[in-house]
Amino acid sequence: MIVDPDKTRIGWIGLGVMGRSMCGHLIDRGFLATVYTRTPKTADSVLAKGAEWADGPKVVAEQSDVVFTIVGFPSDVREVVLGPDGALAGCEAGDVLVDMTTSEPSLAVEIYESARAKGVASVDAPVSGGDIGAQEARLSIMIGGDEEIVEALGPCWDAMGDTIVRQGGPGAGQHTKMVNQTLIASGMIGVCEGLLYAYRAGLDLDTVMRSVASGAAGSWSLSNLGTRMIANNFDPGFFVEHFVKDMGIALAEASRMKLELPGLALAHQLYTEVQAQGGGKKGTHALHLAIARLSDIDWEGR
Repeated sequence: MIVDPDKTRIGWIGLGVMGRSMCGHLIDRGFLATVYTRTPKTADSVLAKGAEWADGPKVVAEQSDVVFTIVGFPSDVREVVLGPDGALAGCEAGDVLVDMTTSEPSLAVEIYESARAKGVASVDAPVSGGDIGAQEARLSIMIGGDEEIVEALGPCWDAMGDTIVRQGGPGAGQHTKMVNQTLIASGMIGVCEGLLYAYRAGLDLDTVMRSVASGAAGSWSLSNLGTRMIANNFDPGFFVEHFVKDMGIALAEASRMKLELPGLALAHQLYTEVQAQGGGKKGTHALHLAIARLSDIDWEGR
């Protein structure tokens, strides 16, 4: 298989916060694209770049050689890939399905097997890096699938990310993303608590950041999301409701493997509270607001 912008037509399903930037980068590299998303307005930016609209996932696949999906939940993945009007129904032998949603490893394996029965290749390739990483094509892409297919898709990976690693066979990309989310979840609690300590101690938050962000306590979350917390900007780079979903998948997989993850369980509990308080559509750093309330701190009104 050879993937080339001059010969390979891509399909893209899901044009949310990250998907529209990712698809846009592929178009910028010369790929012709056919797209579909449940909220047509979000397709405006890629349609302006020359993408063509299709009326559903099956139609996207019928017009494409490689179909990318990045939607919200495993149930959405199942619908847009395996449903009667899903992408697989529109694929022909030799086509490739690439799911970049953070989803269940078992579903990735199921898609792989269903696709293989039809002569279609399937790859799971969830990403990390948030909205900024998507906009700047600096995503970390964690890939599960057959080595030959993963290598052939190199021009696509290069258009979207700067850390591209095949982790193994089908489902391995999704398992790696669960590792990623577990690391982020517990770390985010520390970022929130550290900034709240600084605030209650009467320190200048920006000055504190100058000292701690570049030292051993530094992290991507602190440097990128801590500054948003300080500025009271809780717009989503990644939705709380999607993070709750991811942690639920990780905890279920951990239970299946007879693995106890108390830090992740605590983070999941706290994030579920954020969602219950109406913050499901806020960014993951909105955890800060829920933890602030535990100490009767009105962070947004400070």
